[in-house]
Amino acid sequence: MGFLKFLKNKGVIAAIFMAIFYQIIMMGSFMPGYSAIPKNMDDLHAAIVNDDTQYGKQIAKQLKESLPFKEIATDKSLKESKKMLDDRDIHLVVHIPKDFSANLQSGKAQPDIDFYVNEANPAMVSSTMQFIVKEIDSKMSEQFSINKAKGIFATLNVPEKQADAMAKSIENSFDANLISINKVPQGLHNQMAPFFLTMVSYVGAMIASLMLVGVFNGMKNILGKWRTYAYIQIVSVILSVVAPLIGIAIVYIMHGYGTETFFQLWVNHALQLFVSLQFTLIFSFLFGQGGMLINLPLLLIQTIAAGAVMTREVMFGFFRAVSYISPMYYSVQADFTTMFGGGHLAEYLGQLALIGVVALAINTLAVAFGHKDNALPRPLDNSVEKNA
Repeated sequence: MGFLKFLKNKGVIAAIFMAIFYQIIMMGSFMPGYSAIPKNMDDLHAAIVNDDTQYGKQIAKQLKESLPFKEIATDKSLKESKKMLDDRDIHLVVHIPKDFSANLQSGKAQPDIDFYVNEANPAMVSSTMQFIVKEIDSKMSEQFSINKAKGIFATLNVPEKQADAMAKSIENSFDANLISINKVPQGLHNQMAPFFLTMVSYVGAMIASLMLVGVFNGMKNILGKWRTYAYIQIVSVILSVVAPLIGIAIVYIMHGYGTETFFQLWVNHALQLFVSLQFTLIFSFLFGQGGMLINLPLLLIQTIAAGAVMTREVMFGFFRAVSYISPMYYSVQADFTTMFGGGHLAEYLGQLALIGVVALAINTLAVAFGHKDNALPRPLDNSVEKNA
């Protein structure tokens, strides 16, 4: 009887519930979320730029058929394509140089095709692109076997002897030239650093928000809810400025990225921590300790939606939708740009700030309409009592 009574204790019931709940939300998020790889890899974007006016069209057509992507742009210049690659709007640029045919015909220089890859991306993207380039290299060498190449050049009205010589030239000397931009230092810890920095700030913010709301509920009847709320926000600002320095310092102990990058990371994560606090405070203000039942699943969902392991294009629709309101997504992307290179930094930080403004407004409304101000009136000053 004693043990059964113990099992009915609210704390024991809560412990059992959380152990089961965590299993459900974690496995329910991670298993379907990560099943997008490699299923949705063809949703990545590429561009083919052909600057060769002779045989380049035929080769570009074959490349387009060989690349395993649904969307392949062929109407962009090399400059435009490289800018999109730098901004992470596309993930592979294939460039057929203008001297490709001339090199084939002369045999004096190797006829290369350039493949541009942006390493400032989730490891999955850069490794996949490198694998695809190797596959294309192998397929091109196979497709341009002597007989097939002779057939292709025959359709282009190339004399038989010249076609035979060109086919041998292609078979023996064609090469896929892999060019990486925004290189990431060796080590998985460097590739994952944007995610680690973002994750530690977000988890810290989630735990801090629960504690701060506990303080708010305990002090609002003494100081008044608005004064307590103001103090909570002041603490949030101080915490946001100071706390990120610890994580950034640890990253720099492992691998330094320069003084300018250090201060930019500090700005990124001061903003991210403040926004994460406001974001997680919403559910803590609305539901108290029960807010953890919403904040915890949101955390796990954002580990997928953050774009640290897979890009937004590869995610399933639910996780892709969450990424647009996820503080973690914009923080990870801002860090990729800050640490390794790329564009859209101002856009990422602007979106992050917008989420923070909206979250702050919701928190203010939650305090205004969801919490009563039962603060006792402060005692009258002695001078006031004497005048009375």
